[in-house]
Amino acid sequence: MTSDPYVTIRHVRPVCMSHRSSLIPSFPTATGDGLQTSLSAGLRPVSEAPASRAAGRLGMSEGFAHVPVMLDEVLEVFDEVDDGVLVDATVGGAGHARALLDVHPRWDLVALDRDPDAVRAATQQLAVFRGRATVHRARFDELVDVVRASPAATTPVVAVLFDLGVSSHQLDVAERGFSYRNDGPLDMRMDPADERSAYDIVNGDDEETLAELFAMHGEERFAKRIARAIVAQRPIASTASLAEIVADAVPAAARRRGHPARRVFQALRVSVNSELELLGPALDDAISLLAPGGRTVVLAYHSGEDRLVKERFRFAATGGCVCPPGLPCVCGAEPTVRLLNRGARLASAAEIESNPRAESVRMRAVERLGAPRSWPSRAN
Repeated sequence: MTSDPYVTIRHVRPVCMSHRSSLIPSFPTATGDGLQTSLSAGLRPVSEAPASRAAGRLGMSEGFAHVPVMLDEVLEVFDEVDDGVLVDATVGGAGHARALLDVHPRWDLVALDRDPDAVRAATQQLAVFRGRATVHRARFDELVDVVRASPAATTPVVAVLFDLGVSSHQLDVAERGFSYRNDGPLDMRMDPADERSAYDIVNGDDEETLAELFAMHGEERFAKRIARAIVAQRPIASTASLAEIVADAVPAAARRRGHPARRVFQALRVSVNSELELLGPALDDAISLLAPGGRTVVLAYHSGEDRLVKERFRFAATGGCVCPPGLPCVCGAEPTVRLLNRGARLASAAEIESNPRAESVRMRAVERLGAPRSWPSRAN
């Protein structure tokens, strides 16, 4: 892939990250027709990472096709926000980011994604904005370190966007192993350099652990039956095999309400990528980065994500107040944000008809109050 000289893919060395399990797996600046192979400690060179085969055989506009969900609503929330920096914590194919930079010509963008396919796609899509955009291969819980190390470090952060869940590209490319509809290897790693895949969980965890996983993250009421069936038929190597085992393990009546593998695959994906464990700290950090009047928007696609977003935003909006509802606060809590909506906003019927992926989305947003806090501390 030919690199545009104006959109930078940066390698960021984390700051004060001793409590994290890994360093930021970011690309160094791209040159020529490929990516340099500098190393972060403990990581393989980028050229050796097992990126999906689809990235090599598809043009990027084809290879990461993705329709941004609730785009009009996202633009509306950010409409009156001051000039500054937009942090897109899950940039994907850059659909939201491109639209926001179009309507905010004085915004700069710091974009993150842990998926190397997404980093490549976003780099291409954002090339038109020249020096206004930098793209980083990093997890969203590393956004503080990425922003601190970026050229925009001295500019106020006025907007942060999280578009959570799995992308259309990840679902559609069988080799990524995210979908029960396409036969492929049991993988589900958003970052192919991560060590643990869905194969390791399905074939390595015991029955009790699997049942707990499916019940907690997939809300699967037949979790124990499914876990028992999986253990009995291991080793399981493909998405199609796992989907068939799950379907056979549940009663016929349950199969008529939709493929039961959907919830199991969701639970595995959440576990493989530590999505919920990383989300809470990332939301807190996003709020801490915001300048007064800045806004954070989150698009969540399953109940576990949305509950966590609701809890973190409510805590920030109350300052963690423990006083009885309806009585004046005497505990000293100080709210840091205000909620922009009561409850979550949903996609319109027209959008759901044209883009079924929007059916499950829940959008929540907050606005920063007062003076911005200092950089979040990193406990050792």
